Amino acid sequence: MSLRNDLQGTGVALVTPFKNNTEVDYDALGKLIDFDIDNGVEYVISLGTTGETPTLTSKEKFDIINYTYEKVNNRVPVVVGIGGNNTKEVMENLTSYPLDKAIAVLSASPYYNKPSQEGIYQHYKALAGVSPKPVILYNVPGRTGSNMTAETTLRLAKEKNIEGMKEASGNMVQCMHILRDRPEDFLVVSGDDHIALPLIACGMDGVISVAANCFPKDFSEMIRLSLKGNFKAAQPLHYKCLEGCDLLFAENNPAGVKAVLYELGIIENVLRLPVVPLSESIHQKVKAYLK
Repeated sequence: MSLRNDLQGTGVALVTPFKNNTEVDYDALGKLIDFDIDNGVEYVISLGTTGETPTLTSKEKFDIINYTYEKVNNRVPVVVGIGGNNTKEVMENLTSYPLDKAIAVLSASPYYNKPSQEGIYQHYKALAGVSPKPVILYNVPGRTGSNMTAETTLRLAKEKNIEGMKEASGNMVQCMHILRDRPEDFLVVSGDDHIALPLIACGMDGVISVAANCFPKDFSEMIRLSLKGNFKAAQPLHYKCLEGCDLLFAENNPAGVKAVLYELGIIENVLRLPVVPLSESIHQKVKAYLK
């Protein structure tokens, strides 16, 4: 089997709920996992950047991964996020983190360093060489400060143990070049909730989503309909979710999604600095949207 078969549809990049004292709230994380799986997501991502991973300790990361496996209990596949801009450290994490029950590793392109395309290629080649699980590339220039080109992605797609790509460049033409020329069994998913539907129309296999945390039913159904080619039925759900997606990303991720989940009674509206909760004006728009 390939990741392209196993990870069709909607993956949810889980937030990390915190208590009011900013400790990890495992009870709330459990509620969130049940809410998302019960409402139709096809897989979960533990420790994606939406989980505020830069502010988590190594021990917290270990505990969150293990708790997620336990709570998911084989109902859906689990992908674990392990990335960074220090290649040696990421390699060490890949060999020390508990990955036995994961289906794959999602690894964001190095941030801040702004490596060349050759540097990005060599970084991922090194990770793939030590990872005990298949690696999913993650291109998100808005956060990393550098873009992984279609040429680099396609070059990496030929490497052993690199089996997929989360593309969040927002560049439709770049996405189409990847989709046209990818190996047949290479997974490509959208990292942009807003344009997941048109990207599936171009050939993507689904989405790794922020919105699926708080709108799992409508969002995952929209993706399923799109994958069946039923865009006429998917379109109303797409536009129903559109304003919600606008609010999720109005100021900062995951401030928007945490505000929605707070209003739904699933988590506390607590983030770790330097990220802060939504401004009062946007939060009021969230409340109005949910009504």
